[in-house]
Amino acid sequence: MKYGVAVRNMGPQSSRNSIRACAKAAEDAGFDALFVSDHLCIPPDQTEGSGGRYLDVLATLAFLAGTTFRIRLGLSVLVLPYRPAVLTAKQIATIQELSGERMIVGVGVGWMKPEFDALGVDFRRRGRLTTETLQVIRQCFDSPEPRAFTGELVQFPPFVFEPHPRRPPIWVGGNGPHAIKRALDFGDGWHPMLKASELGAEVARVQAEASARGRAPLEIVVRRGLRLGDPEAAKSRVEQEAQAGATYFILDLGRYADQKEFEDSIAKFVLKVMV
Repeated sequence: MKYGVAVRNMGPQSSRNSIRACAKAAEDAGFDALFVSDHLCIPPDQTEGSGGRYLDVLATLAFLAGTTFRIRLGLSVLVLPYRPAVLTAKQIATIQELSGERMIVGVGVGWMKPEFDALGVDFRRRGRLTTETLQVIRQCFDSPEPRAFTGELVQFPPFVFEPHPRRPPIWVGGNGPHAIKRALDFGDGWHPMLKASELGAEVARVQAEASARGRAPLEIVVRRGLRLGDPEAAKSRVEQEAQAGATYFILDLGRYADQKEFEDSIAKFVLKVMV
């Protein structure tokens, strides 16, 4: 099992000093990666816990790339339909290059319709936009030569894609059949939102399909909150996730109050919970 931790890029805890300090603490504690979460246009009735303040995830990771050295920089998850496909590929490539190839790109289709409305994106097309954006990202990173792209919703002529670092791992979020198909078609990992009791059978099915395609097993990623006041129960919970097939555990500390609470919580997790 590998371990990451979510860092708040929202609310008052997302100040410049706070996110930098939390990222350094996560790196010093030995976590494999830190993760940020994507919202761009929070509607007024959805601001609890954040006040509507969200830092853009790609800009945040670019900032954290310059303040860290080893820890990987993850998205859990980037809502692909929010952004133009080619621009997204370029931004990912830039952060991947400047970070020393430390990115993990978790992706999803999104769910908050008012956010799509504010961005002028058709909510009904979010699945198709996600699929085509994944096709574009894979083409840009995997093709050594300029190539045109002609999709239903995205088209462009050949262009030079530079910088051209190694493609970061792609984790596809979501539980439904379309999400699973995208994970198998384009992903290096699957990032479902399932309980541990539901996870085992689905992981077995997804890994069997990957094997049938001649693919390596997918990384299976879970993101969970834990009651760290009971370390034994928390440790048992992580063990259950591993038994269900999870290979990567993202610790979600929820609405931690400040840097000190974050540091105390991850220290407790590392010392008493990690298995």
